[in-house]
Amino acid sequence: MSTPTPDGLPAQPASGRTELPVEETTDVRTGPEVAHELLSVLPLLGEWHGEGQAAGAQGDHRFGQWVRFAHDGRDFLAYESRTWRIGEDGRPAGPDVREAGFWRPRGEEEVELLTASPDGLVEIYVGRARTTTSWELASDVIARTPDHPDTTKAARLYGIVEGALMYAVDRAGADGQLRPVMSARLERIR
Repeated sequence: MSTPTPDGLPAQPASGRTELPVEETTDVRTGPEVAHELLSVLPLLGEWHGEGQAAGAQGDHRFGQWVRFAHDGRDFLAYESRTWRIGEDGRPAGPDVREAGFWRPRGEEEVELLTASPDGLVEIYVGRARTTTSWELASDVIARTPDHPDTTKAARLYGIVEGALMYAVDRAGADGQLRPVMSARLERIR
C-alpha cells in the first residue's frame, strides 16, 4: 500500500490508479477478520468456475461462468458473476450475462441478496439459509429499465453439493409464471 497524502487519501502510484486503503479477500486465512454475521454464507466465500444452461428469448444455450464472493471485514459478501456463451464446438463464443451485488445475512438464518445487471435489471431477494450449505431466496423488489423484458418476480436456489456450488434462477414475466432462466454447477478454484 502507498503512503497516504496529507488529506488522508491514498497516494496515486505511477500507474495513475489509486490504491484502496482496505483489502477485499476471498480467503478466510488472509486479509481482514471475517465478521461473525457472515457465518450463514461463509461457505460461498471464494472463486468458482464452471458451466451451466440458460433459457431465454434468444433460445437455450450453454454458458461458462466465473463467480467471486469476497469480504472486507464487514457483515456482507461482495458478489460478482461473469458468464460467456459456449458455442456448439465447446469453445467460448462471446460474453453473456454479467451481474454484481451483495449477500447480506440478517440473523442466523435470514439472508438478503441484492443484484444488478447491465442488461437493466435490479433485484432484491429475501430468503433463508436452509442449512449451512443451501440458500433459498425469493424476489422482494424487482426494478427494470424500459428496454429490459418484463420481469415480475424471481426465485433463486443455491446449494453446495459434494463441494460444488449449484444454483438455479427462475423468473416470471407478465403472466406471473416462474420459469427456469439459468442453472449451473461451479467448482471452487480459490
